[in-house]
Amino acid sequence: MSEAENEQAAADFDRANEKSKKRKAAREKMLSSKVNEKGLIIVHTGKGKGKSTAAFGLATRAVGNGMKIGVVQFVKGKWETGEKYVLEKFPDQVDMYALGEGFTWDTQDRGRDIAAAEKAWEKSKEMIDACRGENPKYDMIVLDELNITLRYDHLNLEEVIDFLEDKPEDLHIVITGRNAKEEMIEIADLVTEMTLVKHPFRDQNIKAQRGIEF
Repeated sequence: MSEAENEQAAADFDRANEKSKKRKAAREKMLSSKVNEKGLIIVHTGKGKGKSTAAFGLATRAVGNGMKIGVVQFVKGKWETGEKYVLEKFPDQVDMYALGEGFTWDTQDRGRDIAAAEKAWEKSKEMIDACRGENPKYDMIVLDELNITLRYDHLNLEEVIDFLEDKPEDLHIVITGRNAKEEMIEIADLVTEMTLVKHPFRDQNIKAQRGIEF
């Protein structure tokens, strides 16, 4: 490189470093204002894959931080999943209840679906209530596919929303399932919508595979 090119390159590096310093300062200023902590209602919804996967990722992260986790599966009770086997290795930190009976097209019995949803919701309320007072039993509760039961009116939406709004202040609740109701989105602190771009099941006729779907 010529001397002029070297000087230009040095000037470019200096400008880049200055911009980086300004970004860092702005970031530190923003972070300094974030001083509050609270238990969050987290919703994973949308047509794309990854809603439950993300929820169990959070649960695994929480376990790694020594937190206590409760899980209620509203739909996938019959599935033997990899996350179930992982979380079962931490019995002192994780309670997991698979109370679903499959998707509605599996059971073909609305009454049975409603009964299963109600049973799972009663367990959910019991676990949330166990977090009230000075010695909460859980730090995080995952309500997997709760949105599905609400979509098909298997539970009373108003009752569910009212109960979740009254959750213990420090408890994190993670809710999954597509077609989250507007009322659920409204009370949530964090909502992520998984967007479907491509899916091998739809596009290539590839069946659910171990380690990917379960």
